Amino acid sequence: MTVDEIRELIALAGETGIAELEVQRGDNRVRIRRAPLAAPQEILVASPAYAAAPHHVAMAPMGVAVPPAAPAAAVAAEPAKPEKPAPDPNLVLIKSPIVGTFYEAPAPDAAPFVRTGERVQPGKVLCIIESMKLMNEIESEVSGVIESKLVMNGQPVEYGEALFAIRTI
Repeated sequence: MTVDEIRELIALAGETGIAELEVQRGDNRVRIRRAPLAAPQEILVASPAYAAAPHHVAMAPMGVAVPPAAPAAAVAAEPAKPEKPAPDPNLVLIKSPIVGTFYEAPAPDAAPFVRTGERVQPGKVLCIIESMKLMNEIESEVSGVIESKLVMNGQPVEYGEALFAIRTI
């Protein structure tokens, strides 16, 4: 990607009001994330470990207009219910590392990876986040018991959104 193409992506993100935009072309990937309260934009260039893009943005070749996404204010207006259990020091929130769609099972007719009340160890697969047709397994980072599932199956999730609350043992 050229510097001019990256500048066009920054302008596109600013014009549409989206919070995050990620574009991958071959081995090059650029993520543009707008910080809250009109702070300067953050640009990250990373290796192709995984590919993720906001579900609001249609990927289009350079020079083709992308329809505007839903205003960021509409997304921010929804209350953040995952933050309710945070005061308990023994409760760990497992958060989404990417933007995508949450799936609790490996297939529509399969049993969920985990259920509320189930004991988990580090490395246990908790769910899948689908992003750009890639299935990303989200694993437990701690030992404990699943206290609650904070996202409905098939629901879109954002980067940093809490998925599970795990009570550590």
